[in-house]
Amino acid sequence: MDTVEPTHQPNHLNQAVSSNLNEIHRIVYAGFAPRFFAYIIDLIVIWSLNSIITRPLLRLTNLSEAELWIELFSAANITQSIVFFLYFILMTFFFRATLGKMVLGLSVESLKGDQLTKGQIIFREFIGRYISMAVIGLPYLVVIFTKKHQGIHDLFADTSVIKDRMKKFNKEIETSIQ
Repeated sequence: MDTVEPTHQPNHLNQAVSSNLNEIHRIVYAGFAPRFFAYIIDLIVIWSLNSIITRPLLRLTNLSEAELWIELFSAANITQSIVFFLYFILMTFFFRATLGKMVLGLSVESLKGDQLTKGQIIFREFIGRYISMAVIGLPYLVVIFTKKHQGIHDLFADTSVIKDRMKKFNKEIETSIQ
């Protein structure tokens, strides 16, 4: 009785995926334009929160003109900065996306594993954003030049922003090349 042994031919699909991984990453991960528009939406949301909650509370408590040494350390600037950072930290922690990212179908993904850790979120949304803003937002332009469209804050936290409709495709690619 003859037995047929399976032939081990190289998987051409895996080779094609491996050789075109950079191009696939450009499709799967969100580029500069959608991330920029998501950020604009987030700034509008933060401005609204500050206009509706923060500024009236400061006026009510007579702290709207309070300053520590210089205007940079005014009660208004400090509270608005707190709202800014808390918005990004809490939205990313609970939803993996801010409202702007949700509107555009984007979410933050860990490149280390499945779940975003608290440390990744703090590094990405607080330390990374602070550094990026301290130099007039120029580090955000790094998104244009990296393979997985990562900004400086993503590189610090080992994260990236992915298109939601591409999540399943990305997982299949990652498992097929391993």
